[in-house]
Amino acid sequence: MGSLQPRRLSPGVTIAAAIVLLAIAAVFAGFLLQGPQNPPFQPSDTAWHDAMLGARNPFWDAVNLVLNWAGYTGMFVFHALLGAVLLVRRRPKMALFSVVAGVVVTLLVQVLKVVIQRPRPLDAGVFTETYSYPSGHASSTAAFVVASALLIGRAWTWLLAALGAVAMMLSRTYLAAHWLSDVVGGACLATAVVLLLWLPVQEACLLENTDARKILTWKARVSRRRQGAGPAGSAHR
Repeated sequence: MGSLQPRRLSPGVTIAAAIVLLAIAAVFAGFLLQGPQNPPFQPSDTAWHDAMLGARNPFWDAVNLVLNWAGYTGMFVFHALLGAVLLVRRRPKMALFSVVAGVVVTLLVQVLKVVIQRPRPLDAGVFTETYSYPSGHASSTAAFVVASALLIGRAWTWLLAALGAVAMMLSRTYLAAHWLSDVVGGACLATAVVLLLWLPVQEACLLENTDARKILTWKARVSRRRQGAGPAGSAHR
């Protein structure tokens, strides 16, 4: 994982961005609460759905079956692994943030599914359960990649986060497991929640990271000195 550089976010900008993302998810949810069977954006969802069905081929079928596992079961595994790595590297607060972000997003999505009760597409290419809005795979993936980018803090992690989130959104519509608005709403919701969870803990995590780096650097120096000194009794007579 290299040297971690947790990202310090501006509260004002972050809250503004989160509000916009939540508003997008809320607009979809509001229309769906009024009519989950036929919301105003259903024609656009149907057009995207039909276009993705026309793009199917054996290679992409196989790729998306892997993403189907990665976006749900895999995300629980990835969150656990990230938390374990952070604990080993003496960053328990950062590990806790990662786990809490994943759990909060998952619970919130499941509650919204039950409340909204939007039917899924009828021709899904994989097994599906519960309801359609918001997408659990898209939200879980967004939660993980955004949390990871915040904790690692390097430019390439933000690029991978964006690519990972978009790939999962495309995958869920390719498999006809969700409508386009499901994955957009899920990704927006999860990103906003993770950003808002980060704000109150970012200073503590930044301080923890600094302290951990000092300890690990000190231990590395001590280890190098001991290796340079050689085993006891090896001095020339």
